[in-house]
Amino acid sequence: MLTILGFAMIATFLVLIMLKKMSPIAALVLIPALFCVFVGKGAKLGDYVIDGVTSLAPTAAMLMFAIVYFGVMIDVGLFDPIVRGILKFCKADPLRIVVGTALLAAIVSLDGDGSTTFMITVSAMYPLYKRLKMSLVVMTGVAAMANGVMNTLPWGGPTARAATALKLDASDIFVPMIPALAVGLLFVIALSYVLGRRERARLGTLTLDEVLVEEKETETVLVGAGGSGDAKTPVRTGGSGSGTDAQDETADEDDDDDFQGLDPHRATLRPKLYWFNALLTVGLLTSMIMEWLPIPVLFLLGAALVLSVNFPHIPDQKARLAAHADNVLNVSGMVFAAAVFTGVLQGTGMVDHMATWMVDVIPAGMGPHMALVTGVLSLPLTYFMSNDGFYFGVLPVLAEAGAAHGVSPLEMARASLVGQPLHMSSPLVPAVYVLVGMAKVEFGDHTRFVVKWAALTCLAILGAGILFGII
Repeated sequence: MLTILGFAMIATFLVLIMLKKMSPIAALVLIPALFCVFVGKGAKLGDYVIDGVTSLAPTAAMLMFAIVYFGVMIDVGLFDPIVRGILKFCKADPLRIVVGTALLAAIVSLDGDGSTTFMITVSAMYPLYKRLKMSLVVMTGVAAMANGVMNTLPWGGPTARAATALKLDASDIFVPMIPALAVGLLFVIALSYVLGRRERARLGTLTLDEVLVEEKETETVLVGAGGSGDAKTPVRTGGSGSGTDAQDETADEDDDDDFQGLDPHRATLRPKLYWFNALLTVGLLTSMIMEWLPIPVLFLLGAALVLSVNFPHIPDQKARLAAHADNVLNVSGMVFAAAVFTGVLQGTGMVDHMATWMVDVIPAGMGPHMALVTGVLSLPLTYFMSNDGFYFGVLPVLAEAGAAHGVSPLEMARASLVGQPLHMSSPLVPAVYVLVGMAKVEFGDHTRFVVKWAALTCLAILGAGILFGII
């Protein structure tokens, strides 16, 4: 019964948010509360919620202060060179912009933190998508998939959990997986190329001249774009996207400085403190990787320090905090709402019963192929439960079943990483709320778009792992 109710609760949640019948926060709170009553444990709802909130409180604190930290760093201009480089590559071509989104998300993901990746990626690319009227779910989907592939880095979390659960060395799991993960990343880039071509076909390819003119006429830009003041004749190359080579490259080069993702004249810039801010950020990320202090503590200290140094006057500090308050409230609210969902799932025992049921339904004849089974199961299981629940609760059971048929724990551990591109869009992953919140995308819209593409990415990694003899 708990198994059926667990799947029913998850299905109800997904259907309601995808059909936009409820907001994610309301669904994350009310649906598990209702099912907790159905299970007959309504009297313990308070305990389950407190347990869930307690377990996610450090994550919520990390996200709150990380948003403040990186928000201020964006304000003071730390990422402006990255933005200019991406813009120079992207021009005003939707195809290049989508590919650039995938590349930027993959590069920034090297720090191992999804929230950081999404904050930097959205901050850089959001103005471009808005100005060219591109689909924002394409941006969130591509960024989530690229980050999901890179999330398998040993310091990203899943690999370390798999190594800990099966008492293996993380490098023994990860290094042989590199070819398969490279295929996964190439698949995401190829997919971004296809999606970019669709966007180009839908919108056409604009020259920078046209974008600047449209900006000045409508005055609907998210942040200032500078501008040369010369309203040149707009030129659109064919809506089919076939006229890219016909763009006036000289005009594009002249307007590169005008086409900024972030206002180059904003009052919050601190060019004299650029290297201080850069070194502080490198030090912060290094401390995260080396685990010198807990991540929430690092971001709390970093946020306090960057505010004090860059904005020594109290009114300026208050203004910066107010500027990022919406993102902080949206994300932290989602995290604490998700705590209700996870608290009820775990507290009532639904997760355990669902995992046991899925293991029990595996046919006995599939025993020698348990690595393949684990790879396939990692897609739904890591989507519907936390990484901790999967790697510490389900993987050891699957590994034991595999060992009985001669499948090595290393193969099982590698196969368990396959579902990460889909996992990064799970409603139980706090970082995804940073992504959709900053991009101003409905979570249901993001889910409808990304699930099929992320699942294909996972299957590409699994297929490459089998082909290379890794899994």
